[in-house]
Order: sequence, then structure tokens, then C-alpha cells
Amino acid sequence: MDAAPVFPAARTWRPLLELALSEDIGSGDVTGAVVLGRDDPGRSVVEARQDLVVCGLELVEAVFRAVDPTLVIRCLTRDGQLATPGEPLVEVSGRLVSILAAERTALNFLGRTSGIATHTRRFVNAVAGTGARIVDTRKTLPGWRSLDKYATAIGGGVNHRMGLYDGILLKDNHVAAAGGVELAVKNALSRAPAALRVQVEVENLEQARAAVEAGADFLLLDNMSPRAMREVVDEFAHRAILEATGGVGLENVREIADTGVHRISIGALTHSAPSADVALELADDSAESDGGSAPWGVPR
Repeated sequence: MDAAPVFPAARTWRPLLELALSEDIGSGDVTGAVVLGRDDPGRSVVEARQDLVVCGLELVEAVFRAVDPTLVIRCLTRDGQLATPGEPLVEVSGRLVSILAAERTALNFLGRTSGIATHTRRFVNAVAGTGARIVDTRKTLPGWRSLDKYATAIGGGVNHRMGLYDGILLKDNHVAAAGGVELAVKNALSRAPAALRVQVEVENLEQARAAVEAGADFLLLDNMSPRAMREVVDEFAHRAILEATGGVGLENVREIADTGVHRISIGALTHSAPSADVALELADDSAESDGGSAPWGVPR
């Protein structure tokens, strides 16, 4: 069984959270200031409005605590769990003005990460039983790399390289610049750090043969038809890891998986996942805050 995904280090997302709060709250929530008393207490619940895979609860907690450390936050589920419409995810109590100031930013983070996790899970379920793994790409929202990839892992996907620094992938431009597949592969294998595996993008059986003969054992089958993929699988499945990519959607991912490829990488997991529908509702009752009144600020 795969280990549970580890939530990213705060240094990779904390600046993003600070920026999000700054752009939304700015000099202060003027609506809350004219409608609510500074210390009016209350209780709220963040809930799912659709079937979803929960992801990003630590972010929700971080947003509310950044706005007001006196808020009391209680997570009612955990990342990776399925939630149904109306199911409560997080309870927040304390100063109402703080809860409502943090609401949109918290929901934005939760909606995006849960949306990616949910979208990924659809692909994972679609290939269940084939042995193929669903893999993410670097097609992430700028600044969101660690969170986007965490969300795909929560959805059951496999994280590929985080960036250009931790994985070698020879794409078509590298191959062209090097003078062909064989030269590109040989150069990469002779110079690659010992800890980094070399993956090479190929577009047909001939390129796959050239790459394997040059020493490659990890091929990216780019925009191949299922028939072409099967030809590569029949010849090289026992000699190389085979990953399909390009033009993959829920309508054809099962057909691709049935060719026998080991992995299927999909940029749409992160660049086209719809945000999950989540909402914050005030409870009918109210809860006393823990006391104290902290002005808005994001401690570093």
C-alpha cells in the first residue's frame, strides 16, 4: 500500500496564503465592520455542496488562524475522505467578523485542492484493475506547485517530478537539439546524476526502439494512438517503464490503460480541474469566543 501523502512544508505555500489574504482583505473587511460588532461571537460550518474528495483542511485551518489566532477550528474529517452534499468538513467558532473575513480565502484554497483531488480520483477509478497509474505533470498553477501536486496525490495519483531540478525528461526539443533520440539518450545517461532516472519522449515505435537501444528504460509515449501504444507495449513492456501522455480524457483513459502501459500522465488533473463546491454557513446557535481581539495579520 502506498504511504499517505505528506502535506507540503509551509515554506512552499505560506507566501501564497499571505498574498491571498492581502489581496482579499486589504485594509480591512468594510462589510463586516459596519454590520457586526468587533467581538460578536458565532459558530460556522464549512460543508461540501457536492460529492468530493476532501483535500486542504490544513490550509483552511491556516487561513482562519492567520486572520484571528483566537478562533477555534475543528476538522470533522480528514484529507482523502469522500464527502457528500451537506456533509460538514470544518467547524469554526469565535469572532464572527474574523470568520467572515477569512471565509472566501479559506473556501478558495479548499475548493481548488479538493477539486483537483476529486478530478484525479475520477481518472484513478476509471483505470481501476488495469495496473496503470495516473500521473501528474508540471502543468500547475504558478505558485501552487506543491499544493496542486499534494492534491493529485490525495486523489490517488502519482507525483512525477516537482520541477526541472529533480527529474530528467528528454522532450522533443531536447532530442532535436541533441541531434536525435540516440544521441540525446546517450548524452543524458552518461551525464545524469546517479539518483536521477532518464525518461525520454518518443512519438512512434521507431523512436522507441532507438531510445531503448541507446539504453533508455523509461519512455514517454507522446500522443500515440492506442494501436501504436500496443505495439510499443508488446515489444518493450518488459524492458522499460512505459508512460502514455497527450490527449487523455475521462472518455478514453480506460482504452489507453488497456493497452498495457504502466503509467498515464495527464496535465488536466491540475490545469483543468473544476473547483469543488464548498460553502460556509453560520450555525443557528452561537459559541463564545476564547476571548481577546486580534487585528488581522498573517504571522510569518
